[in-house]
Amino acid sequence: MNDSTDTFKRLRPRLQAIAYRMLGSSAEAEEVVQDAWLRWHETDQARVENSEAWLVSVTTRIAIDRLRSAKIQREHYVGTWLPEPLMSDSPVSPEQLLERADDVSVAFLTLLERLAPEARAAYLLREVFDADYGEVAEALGKTEPACRQIVHRAKTQLQDQRPRHTVARETQLRLLRGFADAAVRGEFGALKSMLAEDAQLIGDGGGIVPSFGVPLVGGQRIAQLYLATHLRFPGRVRFEVVVLNGQWGLLRFIDDTLESAQSLETDGERIVCIHSQRNPHKLARIAAALGRELNVAETVTSAPPQTS
Repeated sequence: MNDSTDTFKRLRPRLQAIAYRMLGSSAEAEEVVQDAWLRWHETDQARVENSEAWLVSVTTRIAIDRLRSAKIQREHYVGTWLPEPLMSDSPVSPEQLLERADDVSVAFLTLLERLAPEARAAYLLREVFDADYGEVAEALGKTEPACRQIVHRAKTQLQDQRPRHTVARETQLRLLRGFADAAVRGEFGALKSMLAEDAQLIGDGGGIVPSFGVPLVGGQRIAQLYLATHLRFPGRVRFEVVVLNGQWGLLRFIDDTLESAQSLETDGERIVCIHSQRNPHKLARIAAALGRELNVAETVTSAPPQTS
């Protein structure tokens, strides 16, 4: 029993990573991993030839079933659905930051929503977790040739939308700090200059707090939105620069209440897209990690209509 428990504990981070990338939710990922643990505990482990392959397969299948149900629920989601952001300490090296940002960024997880559950699983196992096609086939219960086709189609479906620019860590950090400073001071010109002309802002309020139902397009319009928040809450808005999903991001506070977690994409010169998570339920873990209570009622009443 101790050996089986140690095996599961050793593999748990990998299983959690797979489940989170499949579902975009830490809580749901933890439930998937817990279900995998129960099945692991109940199986005849002496007959399992490869513990890691077995656990990855079971976790993937459970996640596929969960994602099928989630996709039906998300069809009725109020506004735009964005994944729950994860906050972490800064990786120890720029290489680690880029590696993590490539496969767990909010933009990437949002892009994966285009894929059907099995295609998402096959793509992640092969392209992110470096599983061979035999392992992918075992996890999906399909033949290797079929899995090759699924992965190929998924790559084709995603390739035009993947970021084409690799931005240095220091460059991204400088842009974010400058943008946050301009937003706090309400400097419209500076805000506009740091946003691409066709920049987008995508918000998720979950029907709990006001947010846009469709992306807001245009650097000038986005700059006006940040200026409006500054004017509505003079001296009461501040930002913290943190690592969100492997990339530098911003936490915005109003009256010391966490109001949003913002993941910003840049091309190295300007900000091209902002994913703004405002759903209080999806911010709760970050608020807890910061040791601050997230007051949903206060967030609803204090947030201005259509804030970024």
